[in-house]
Formats: sequence, structure tokens, C-alpha cells
Amino acid sequence: MFKLPELPYAQDALEPYISQKTLSYHYGKHHKAYIDNLNGLLEAEDGAKFKGMNVEEIVAKSSGKIFNNAAQAYNHTFYWYCMKPVAEDEVNEPSPQLKELLESKFGGVEEFKHKFTEVAKTHFGSGWAWLLKKQDGSIEIVGMHDADTPLMNGNTPLLALDVWEHAYYLDYQNSRPDYIEAFWKVVNWGFVESRVNGEELASLMEQV
Repeated sequence: MFKLPELPYAQDALEPYISQKTLSYHYGKHHKAYIDNLNGLLEAEDGAKFKGMNVEEIVAKSSGKIFNNAAQAYNHTFYWYCMKPVAEDEVNEPSPQLKELLESKFGGVEEFKHKFTEVAKTHFGSGWAWLLKKQDGSIEIVGMHDADTPLMNGNTPLLALDVWEHAYYLDYQNSRPDYIEAFWKVVNWGFVESRVNGEELASLMEQV
């Protein structure tokens, strides 16, 4: 049985960009529902073969309802780590090393943010915008629908933005561009860099 992971910050820590009200619904209801649904599915006969696996293994090996709930549970947990509280006077920007990587691939940090924003803004319907590292070591911006995740293809997720409407409607109504602009204020560049560098990341979801 999986448990709902703790947020890496308080529910009001991302204000004014992401409100406590949004986090209480998004994390406390939507994310929790994926965990609860996954646990129920793993208790059923079809899910027995996945018991004992971590969530990343389940995502890689499952399909249908089990995949949808496992992937969404993983995606949301990863998304929380992609953000951090930022003080009003804090300069929140990538390290020189990460800047160099983004410049070599996209032409610069602002160019990267523009391209990522366009993928997120123009993504039709529900899903995610990802920065990922492919198995050949190259990095790429990809839009994925519904519960899809880089783990499906053996790629390494580096940065995730949830563009399901429930991620932003309470704060920004139907203005996804405003939500994306707010996201850049609280991006956890240190987490992105740790993923680029291949630092060991334990399974994001614990079992009890």
C-alpha cells in the first residue's frame, strides 16, 4: 500500500503564485485520489502482480487503470519537487552549469523558458509539459497527454508542469498563460540540476 507523500513545503509556501487553496485541493484531493485508487487496484486480482514494486516500476510495466493512477501519482509527486518557496528578494535562477546546458540546447535560459512555455500553453486538453533527458543523454521539451510520463520510454524526467485545469483554475481560472508565468517564479532549479546530474533519487512514493 502506498501512502500520500508529504509535500516538501507547507501548503501556503508557494503563495502568492500558487495558493494554499489550490494546493489543498490539488494535493489533498486530486493527488490523494490517485494514491487511493492505485491502492485499491493493487488489491484486486489484476493488480496482485504489481504488489511489492515501487511506483516507477509499476508505471513502466502496467497499462490501463493501474498505469493511469500510478503515473498520475508519480507525476504529481515529481511536480511538487519541481517547485520551492522563493523569498520576495531572492534571485531564483539556474546555476552557471545548468545555464550552460540550457544555452547549448535552447540558446539560453530565456529561450528555454519561452519554448517550454509554448509547449505548455498550446498543449490541447489535459496533460503535462516535461523537460526530459533521453537515453542518449540529450535533453528535450515534450508535451504529454493525460497521465503519460517520460518513464514510459525509459527517459529521465527533469522538470514537470501540470497543465490539467485543476492545477490552476482556482487561482487563474482559464488563463493557463498566467499560471505558467507564475510557475517560473517558484521553479526549483536545484532539483532540475540534480536530475540532470543523475543524482540518485529514491522512489518518490513510500509503501506502508
